Amino acid sequence: MTDITIIGNGNMARGIGTRAVAAGKSLQILGRDAEGAEALAQELGGDTLSGTTAEPPAGDIVVLALWFDAAKEVVSAYNDALAGKIIVDICNPVDTQTFDSLVVPADTSAAQEIAKLTGGDVVKAFNTTFAGTLMAGAVAGQPLDVFIAGDSADAKAKVAEFATAAGLRPLDVGGLRHARELEGIQLLAMGLSANPDNEFNWDTALKLIR
Repeated sequence: MTDITIIGNGNMARGIGTRAVAAGKSLQILGRDAEGAEALAQELGGDTLSGTTAEPPAGDIVVLALWFDAAKEVVSAYNDALAGKIIVDICNPVDTQTFDSLVVPADTSAAQEIAKLTGGDVVKAFNTTFAGTLMAGAVAGQPLDVFIAGDSADAKAKVAEFATAAGLRPLDVGGLRHARELEGIQLLAMGLSANPDNEFNWDTALKLIR
């Protein structure tokens, strides 16, 4: 039995994979490129498995570490193979040329659009964490906050358990409709990091402090 499957082998897959290994979770990396997936699996270590998106995900939790269009393609292709899975959408559907707008309509979100394509329970999480900060698990000595949105209480609880085991702080923000706000706030964070006039270098974190 595999705990978590990560689809993708880029920087965010590396960051979340690092946290999964730290949490003691069994892990599978799937990518379109078998060599890239295998290289990341070996880098992460442990008993991390690898394969291609031609095979079904083995994990109970399936993390889509992909850009929006690629995530939709993968979910559509898997179809019934995702039934009963918890599908974690981490993407931010931003205009990657300008980083000043979202590319989904104002009344929806990437997570809601992905949810239309699958019978699995879609949860929005990890979209407000940058890859580098996930590798470290903290910024300025503070554990990362993982904001979680979804319509299934059980699915959110399991994603929260993963975040906690990984040394992060999960925060349930409510239903999947709130994925829109999470994507919007990260748009601002990405814009700040992308602006060369700022001192940020994709090394910040969004956190609630009291």
